[in-house]
Amino acid sequence: MLRNGLGKTFRFLGYTVQYGCIAHCAFEYLGGIVVCSGPSMEPTIQNSDIVFSENLSRHFYCIRKGDIVIVKSPNDPKSNICKRVIGLEGDKVCTSNPSDFLKSHSYVPKGHVWLEGDNLRNSTDSRCYGPVPYGLIRGRICFKIWPLNDFGFLRASPNSHRFLDD
Repeated sequence: MLRNGLGKTFRFLGYTVQYGCIAHCAFEYLGGIVVCSGPSMEPTIQNSDIVFSENLSRHFYCIRKGDIVIVKSPNDPKSNICKRVIGLEGDKVCTSNPSDFLKSHSYVPKGHVWLEGDNLRNSTDSRCYGPVPYGLIRGRICFKIWPLNDFGFLRASPNSHRFLDD
């Protein structure tokens, strides 16, 4: 009886570890569901919207300009931020705020990306902390899950004029 109980317990623990490893790999390499907070990505993503983030693009270096990504915050490594990729390594980007009279430009260094929120007036982004290392990217947002009336792929950037092709 004791042997039977121990056998069932070890089988249960074995299945738990097995499925835990599968879940970990799925969330680490395939993707997951993310609840976005804050006003920096409005109007594209509102506070408390739920999105699906896939992680394969980051592993295969398939992040492109215009993608919305989840990134480890350069200011606080315990938190993630959601921003749009404005420039990739070697791209020329506008580093000044939209309200600045004189515009300043810079090139994104190798191994980095330039990130900005869609709500330029209420976003802490690369204009504050500079280019972000590619290694901090956690995933790329594919589509919005919630609210249901806004379900689907995300719309283009309202600030596409800030993408420079030099």
